[in-house]
Amino acid sequence: MGLLGIVHSLARVATACAFAAGLLPMEANGQPRCIDEDRSELPAPGAAASASSAASAPRAQPDPRGQLQTMVREALARSHQVGAARLLADAAEDDIRETRAAKAIQASVGGGLGPGGSQSLAGTETSAMQLRGSVNVGQLLYDGGRIDRLTDWRTQMAESARHGQLNVQEQLALSTVSLALERSRYRQHALVYGQYVRKMACLVEALQTIVRADRGRASELLQATKSLQQAEISLASSQSQLRQTEVKLRRLAGDNLPAPDGLPSVLLEVDALPQLVADVERSSEIAALTAQTQAMHHYVDAVAAGASPQVGWSVSGTQSIGRGGSRGSVRNGSYALGISVNIPLLSPGVPPATDAARKRARAAEMQRAEAIESRRFRVAEVHEQALASFDRVRRTAAVLRDSEQLRNATLQQWQQLGRRSLFDVMAAEADHFNLRVSYVNALTDGQQLNANLLSLGRGVSEWLR
Repeated sequence: MGLLGIVHSLARVATACAFAAGLLPMEANGQPRCIDEDRSELPAPGAAASASSAASAPRAQPDPRGQLQTMVREALARSHQVGAARLLADAAEDDIRETRAAKAIQASVGGGLGPGGSQSLAGTETSAMQLRGSVNVGQLLYDGGRIDRLTDWRTQMAESARHGQLNVQEQLALSTVSLALERSRYRQHALVYGQYVRKMACLVEALQTIVRADRGRASELLQATKSLQQAEISLASSQSQLRQTEVKLRRLAGDNLPAPDGLPSVLLEVDALPQLVADVERSSEIAALTAQTQAMHHYVDAVAAGASPQVGWSVSGTQSIGRGGSRGSVRNGSYALGISVNIPLLSPGVPPATDAARKRARAAEMQRAEAIESRRFRVAEVHEQALASFDRVRRTAAVLRDSEQLRNATLQQWQQLGRRSLFDVMAAEADHFNLRVSYVNALTDGQQLNANLLSLGRGVSEWLR
């Protein structure tokens, strides 16, 4: 028997020993395998054209949308930023009531105590100590519509504040969903690299058995050990990234995070671009800008009405009681009832103030138009990125199936026929697991881009509902 035959015989003996020791479990057809690959928790890549079929779960999963709803609801309840936005919206409602109250009946009372006097044609009268009291009641009847326009301005500002609160909630919901998807990404990374570590560890154990019988293959053991260490580094890195992401997510949604099972199956359907572009004006941010624009137009009318006449009615009365002085004890009273009219004759500040308000209104219109245009182009860009990402999912799934066949054939040829080197085996394994990581990355990137698309239009919060 030649030297090569002896080496092959030793390898087969070592492989048989490894099988007996449980290092290389056997498949049902008698072929060896080196990992519990049936336990893979990655979304099963399918051959269908849709990304959802490429990411369908192999077993029944909890409702992933319900999990996201739970986290978003908890994040909204915990957020100080949302609470501050809610208070600002409430304050804007109070501003409306304050402005509207300017047209209601106003009443006041006053009083005073001290020396006093009066002067008339009959002479001057003084009191050493005088107690005075007054009552005034009045109401504005006409002011050129200024109070009404100010009320409209406040109403639109309150609407803007309400949409601002919704926008804060939407951004928080998007952040929560993105972090949940990122958490799922690194969890899948940890699963893939964990299987890679187990595969390399299995090969190392098998080679240790072989090297004890054939010292000439020690270099293969060193190479396998190196690959094992590199896989362990990747696993530790993905586990660290998972922990970091969970820290960020717990800050938003609390400590009771639901399991990320099923998340690879959400946000896979990308809406048509025309629908997404049409939804841009439904976003809370654009609605807030629209309300601000309308508010500025009402403010222009309110400033212009500042030069209008003001008409109102009033009732007033005074009473004074004095002692000492030139007349001794006295008691005086007066009252007045009538219509008051105030006509501004010269208001040089009103025209420039009106012009300034009109220019601010025009600026608000342009800012809104710019925001809509920018968001529409952003939607088109993100839409293309999302489609490209899901296309990578489908293409990677196809390559992944070929990679699975290649790695199995390479391992079998190395173990049984001696036609492949260990370097071929490790290259096939590394390529396969890197493809699985690429599959996870493309799938998660597509989901996050899809969430961004929803946020640019009708919103992630509405999609969750």
